Amino acid sequence: MKILQALLGAVAAVSLFAASASAQNYPERSITMVVPFSAGGPTDTVARLVAESMSKDLGQQIIVENVGGAGGTLGAGRVAQADPDGYTILLHHIGMATSATLYRKLAYDTLNAFEYVGLVTEVPMTIVARKDFEPTDLKGLIDYVKANKDTVTVANAGIGAASHLCGMMFASAIDTQLTTVPYKGTGPAMTDLLGGQVDIMCDQTTNTTKQIQGGTINAYAVTSPARLKIFPDLPTAVESGLADFQVGIWHGIYAPKGTPAEVTERLSKSLQLALKDQNVTARFAELGTEPSSEADATPAALKAKLGEIARWKPVIEAAGQYAD
Repeated sequence: MKILQALLGAVAAVSLFAASASAQNYPERSITMVVPFSAGGPTDTVARLVAESMSKDLGQQIIVENVGGAGGTLGAGRVAQADPDGYTILLHHIGMATSATLYRKLAYDTLNAFEYVGLVTEVPMTIVARKDFEPTDLKGLIDYVKANKDTVTVANAGIGAASHLCGMMFASAIDTQLTTVPYKGTGPAMTDLLGGQVDIMCDQTTNTTKQIQGGTINAYAVTSPARLKIFPDLPTAVESGLADFQVGIWHGIYAPKGTPAEVTERLSKSLQLALKDQNVTARFAELGTEPSSEADATPAALKAKLGEIARWKPVIEAAGQYAD
């Protein structure tokens, strides 16, 4: 028995040493970054910019893989079940906090299934409408929507998407139930808004900037605390009379629970460098957003951000729009 125990102890020690050595040499091959939404969407755009820069620092390619479906929970679930070795990571947005309420049965425990790497960016939202929509400012839009709530349609990119969350908060803020039209992705939703098939959308600047600049849609407000440099003439929702209406779609990077601390720390340091990359900062600026600070691109800051589960719970419950 003593011999067996000694052998088991030796095997455990060797395994621990091997795991430690592997973590210290990380990464030794390419890394898969799962994006739980379709290619070409706002979150995908953010992921590819960051992945390209982090790849240079890490000396290994980060391959972005789109695993869409179920409001981002399919991709998140896949990473939750992946080997905790740092070679499968997740870049997700605020949906990590809202899915805990939107989905009453999740395949993973949001707060306990992941290790945290850091925050990437917090993208402002814009309240926009089809080009020929009658209202000319946000106050007029709110009055019009309230008077025509049975006919006005609000597009979103699907249950759990940023546009869906912002749309719910808008309806809650003006205390009016609206008819929502979910699409399978941001692209189709924007296409129908451009074509006039739907009336309103509330979506990230990463998706609406080009259309606003091109004058192909009407823009009423941004949801950031202050006006954006890219749209200095576009007022904030608060300025326009929608008190306390501030929504930012933050993005963060996660790894499976049990990933060695040395690995998550290496990824965090790489993320911090990537967010100082001139190409990343310039492209983010073009999209109406900014990189997270070095203090926010950390495991602790991302973990704290998931406290927003409590913020969104009453909004979702009041809307009664569950995904299951």
